[in-house]
Amino acid sequence: MRVVLVTGAGSGIGRAIAERFAKDEERVVVNDIREEAAEQVASHIRRLGGESIAAPGDVSDPEAVKNIVNVCGEAYGHPDVLVNNAGFVQQKRFVDLSVEDFDRMIAVHLRGTFLCIREVLPEMLTRGYGIVVNIASQLGQIGGIELCHYSAAKAGIIGLTKALAREVSAQGVRVNAVAPGPINTELVRGLSEEWRRTKAAELPLGRFGEPWEVAETVAFLASDKAALYVGQTLGPNSGDVML
Repeated sequence: MRVVLVTGAGSGIGRAIAERFAKDEERVVVNDIREEAAEQVASHIRRLGGESIAAPGDVSDPEAVKNIVNVCGEAYGHPDVLVNNAGFVQQKRFVDLSVEDFDRMIAVHLRGTFLCIREVLPEMLTRGYGIVVNIASQLGQIGGIELCHYSAAKAGIIGLTKALAREVSAQGVRVNAVAPGPINTELVRGLSEEWRRTKAAELPLGRFGEPWEVAETVAFLASDKAALYVGQTLGPNSGDVML
């Protein structure tokens, strides 16, 4: 039974990932910036017979990240698996973006991923075992209209994934990424109807994905079946990106 820390797991894809690991009888630490949402998911997992606790906090804050990992350690021990999922989306034309808009997007997605990995990696390297799965986006590969800062943050996560995988794979820590396409979540439903309609029409599969479909990809990368996957970016994206 491993210890799995999932950030941004209070809803959407993160929640689906947390619940998927719970099905495998892993001990799941549910992080979210919204304390109530994190506790709700952890409580749901416990009601279903799983082991889970909430560890709320803002992943862009170094002290909050230390606390999240400490809560995890005190309850279950150091994380064996880290899933960096925390994020948000904001639709704006590039010319309307403020410095604050850009900085916050980078802070939550890219800085948050960096901070969480930095906090758990030394112990993983000491033990010679660890799995990191970073949630990126297909927009980090192809870009998205009115989503420049989001696309840039997700592209940074993909680059970080590749570089870190080259550093630590030989020491027993596997690092990979998942770049979902548009998924039926509250975040995506918050984008304009025009954007969603246009994007759906572009997809070869003709539909958006569901959170559980992304969770299955994450569970695979965290399993022994994915032992040869190093620095990869898997794309449950309805055919939006084909590599």
